[in-house]
Amino acid sequence: MRRYTSLIITPATVSAEAARMAGAHVVFEQRQGKGYVVQRMFSDVEADLYVMTDGDGTYPPGEVHKLITPVLNGEADMVVGSRLMKQSHSQFNTLNHIGNRMFLTAINVTFGVRLSDILSGYRAFSREFVKNIPLLTGGFETETELTIKALGHHYRILEVPVDLSARPEGSFSKIRILRDGWKILNTILALFRDYKPLTFFGTLGLFFIGLGLVPGMIVVVEFLKTGLVPRLPSALLAVGLVLSGLLSITAGLVIHTMVRRFQELEHQLQVMARSTGTRM
Repeated sequence: MRRYTSLIITPATVSAEAARMAGAHVVFEQRQGKGYVVQRMFSDVEADLYVMTDGDGTYPPGEVHKLITPVLNGEADMVVGSRLMKQSHSQFNTLNHIGNRMFLTAINVTFGVRLSDILSGYRAFSREFVKNIPLLTGGFETETELTIKALGHHYRILEVPVDLSARPEGSFSKIRILRDGWKILNTILALFRDYKPLTFFGTLGLFFIGLGLVPGMIVVVEFLKTGLVPRLPSALLAVGLVLSGLLSITAGLVIHTMVRRFQELEHQLQVMARSTGTRM
C-alpha cells in the first residue's frame, strides 16, 4: 500500500492546530486568501498526488478515495468532488446555489463542456497537472481558474458525487456574495479572453458591427432617397463602430494564432520531457 504525507498550508490557526494534532505537517502561508494557499501548495509540495479540501468540515473526508483513485489509475488529471450531481445530497445556501449555476452555465456554453460544479473546493490532482498549471488568483476564484485552465490546457477532468454538509455550529463562511461573485465573473471573462481570444474578440467585434449597422442603415436609406447625407454624426458613428468591430476581430485572429503557437510549443516541450524521462 502506498503511504502519503499529509501537508496542510493554512492561515487559520485553529484548523492548523487540529491538523497538527492529527499528525499532519503544517506550513503557514502569510498572504490571506484561498488562492494563495493553493499557489503555495502547488509550488512547494513535491508529491505524486495532491488533494485540496476546505477545513470547515463541510466536505466528507471519507470520500477522498473516490477522488484519488482515478488520478492514481491514470484516468484523470483533476477529479472534482461535485456537490451538484444527481447522486449528491448537498445543503446549499440559496444565493450560492444560484451563483454557482450562473457561472457554471457560462463556462459550459463558452467551452462546450458539461460540468456540474465548477466551484467545488474538494479536488484531487496529478503531479503533471499541478506542476504545469500557473495559478494567479488569490481568492475564492481559484476553483474557477483551476477549471478553466484545465479546459484550456486539455487536461482530463472527472467529476464524482459528494455530499456537502452544513457548517459546524459556530463556524461562518468568509465568502462575500457580491465581492467574490464579481471576482469570479472577472476571472471567467479574463480567462475566456486568454484561452479563446478569437471567440472573445470576434463576438465583441460582431457586437460593434451590429451596433454600427443600425445608424449606418438609416444613413444609407436617406442617401438613396435624397442623394444627401444629412445625418453626418450618425454616419461617423456607424463608421467608427464598424471599424472598431473589424479591429477587434483582427486582434482576435492575431492573438488566436499566437496562442496556438504557444500551445504547440508547450506540447513539444512536454513530449521532450517525457522522452528524456524528466519528471514534470
